Amino acid sequence: MIIDDGMLFRQAVEKDAGTLVKLYDQAARWMRANGIDQWKPGGKDTAHFRARMRDGEVWLAEDADGRVVGAYELWWSDEEAWGVQPPVAGYVHRLMVEREAAPAGAGRRILDHAEWRIARTGRERARLDSVSSNPRLVDYYQGAGYRVVGEFPSKKGQDGKVYGVILLERRLDG
Repeated sequence: MIIDDGMLFRQAVEKDAGTLVKLYDQAARWMRANGIDQWKPGGKDTAHFRARMRDGEVWLAEDADGRVVGAYELWWSDEEAWGVQPPVAGYVHRLMVEREAAPAGAGRRILDHAEWRIARTGRERARLDSVSSNPRLVDYYQGAGYRVVGEFPSKKGQDGKVYGVILLERRLDG
């Protein structure tokens, strides 16, 4: 476990997949309630999170009582959105916060952990994407030091729908 200012970080294991689905669905419901058309409740199942654990990394953030307060996926490539790239970046996906239990600033601290994890592998950039229709999220990431480096207007979702994403990147200090 890695402790960051009262939050404990640990890599998810298969038995955490159900917790991750609940966290995802909760975040999706919050987005819907706040007029953000990005994630859909039921959009990710346990098989999704188990596959991400095998193909990349999934991290959980817990409070001092062991309660999950957030999570994120870390990928080592994202050809679908970024195309073929040299191995200089880590790709942050599905940054989730448990809004009822997470302390203030938890999203930023989780993002800090992702950046630390990427830098620890010797990669110099953190990358992520946000749907083009969510300017609040783009603003959030820009406030965290990310800059817009492009847009991919035709990403295809699992449901077959096509949508645009804004590509963001942050150079990391070694």
